[in-house]
Amino acid sequence: MNKFCQRLKELRTNNNLSLIKLGLIAGVSDMTVLRWENGKSDIKGNELLKLAIYFHVSTDYLLGLED
Repeated sequence: MNKFCQRLKELRTNNNLSLIKLGLIAGVSDMTVLRWENGKSDIKGNELLKLAIYFHVSTDYLLGLED
């Protein structure tokens, strides 16, 4: 599992968000969020930005480029 997958799942669970709720925040389906968390699908830039803003972290943090 890559850093993005780990960090996304950690942020989602630590914030008590369901796959459905996070999908609504990012503008995607719950299955898309699940595929991101399992490393089965890549995230698009605009979706990554929405998540970074929501979680108050940088896109670099989400992608595992910084701690």
